[in-house]
Amino acid sequence: MENKHYRLLIIEDDLDVAEMLTSYFRVQGYDVQTANWGEDGVRACQVLPPDLVILDIRLPDIDGYEVAERLRNNVRTSRIPIIFLTEKRERSDRLKGLHLGADDYITKPFDIQELRLRVRNALRRASLGPVTNPVTELPEGALVDEYLKELLDKKTEWAALVVSLRNVEAFRERYGFVTSDDVLRAISRMLQNAVRDAGSGNDFIGHLSSTDFLIITQPAHINAIKERVETRLGQALDYFYPLKDRISENFQERKLALEVKEVRSSHGPFMDVNHLKDTLHTL
Repeated sequence: MENKHYRLLIIEDDLDVAEMLTSYFRVQGYDVQTANWGEDGVRACQVLPPDLVILDIRLPDIDGYEVAERLRNNVRTSRIPIIFLTEKRERSDRLKGLHLGADDYITKPFDIQELRLRVRNALRRASLGPVTNPVTELPEGALVDEYLKELLDKKTEWAALVVSLRNVEAFRERYGFVTSDDVLRAISRMLQNAVRDAGSGNDFIGHLSSTDFLIITQPAHINAIKERVETRLGQALDYFYPLKDRISENFQERKLALEVKEVRSSHGPFMDVNHLKDTLHTL
């Protein structure tokens, strides 16, 4: 069993092929879901994004090209690796698939071992992680780690704010992913404005997680930035809700909430990037 933590979605209208692939990849340790129609596949990706999609081009409703295009044009699904599995062998078909952002393209009949290796390689590439958040376009992952490493190597004084948005899941369940993403984008813009107005000009803004923002500046600027963040975002949170919900009973108990915490270089020493990140995460 090599990959039991990965979820695959197989979008294939040939029931025999779908069943064969499902059985094979489950034996390999994958969690496998299938869809026989393109629309069902798109919906499945939006409800619970898989780690990779194996996608046939010829489907009974919309074709695989349209499925791929819709996945790539949706923020929630735009980075899911896609492997086209098809009988189409023409170079133009392959180029069209790659143009739509497919990660790989394999033709029928195929070698199941080759497909397994292509799936493994695509997942490995994807596991390296993005360097910017797909919603806010702020740095995250490896890019944040690289900045923190440089920060520690320089051994200069610095101050950081961790701005965390709470109750996001409840908000997302009630108002949907699109509205939730709009809120995160709006918050990122307000943070950037606060840093622009009160920062040093060389400050860093990124993500520790999708709902945890990180601001790093010079100690002399941290209080002014913090005051702007708490004031502006605190006032703005209510306006992400419709008026009828803002005046409803128990609104204050279940609404989006902001938590702002501070750490400085003087709170160290920090042994390495992981030590610093653990400190930031556990504030």
